Amino acid sequence: MARGLGELESTIMDHMWAIREPASVRDVLEHLRKDRTLAYTTVMTVMDNLHTKRLLKRKPVGRAYIYETVSSKEAYTAEVMRESLARSGNRAATLVHFLERLTPEEASALEAALQVYPPRGLSS
Repeated sequence: MARGLGELESTIMDHMWAIREPASVRDVLEHLRKDRTLAYTTVMTVMDNLHTKRLLKRKPVGRAYIYETVSSKEAYTAEVMRESLARSGNRAATLVHFLERLTPEEASALEAALQVYPPRGLSS
């Protein structure tokens, strides 16, 4: 499911995750035009690609589509992480390298997450 995102795809998804409500291509274009010049068709094509990647769902409203996110940014990020781990040649070594690079804040977040959701087979 999770695939890498290009720069504009990431920008659009970040906006969609931030607003947490359905939006048209025109709505997204108006937001993006605050920072850069883009054509309507460019945004439309990218949002169609995000729909194809199953990151956005859409429904027709008149002659246009209204888009909304399929899942949260956190769920998407978790899926990307899981798929990256699955592609690694040695999962244990990959996890060790990951843990070695955690900042103190990230380590605290990991500890807190493990309190909420202990790994299978490690709970008492």
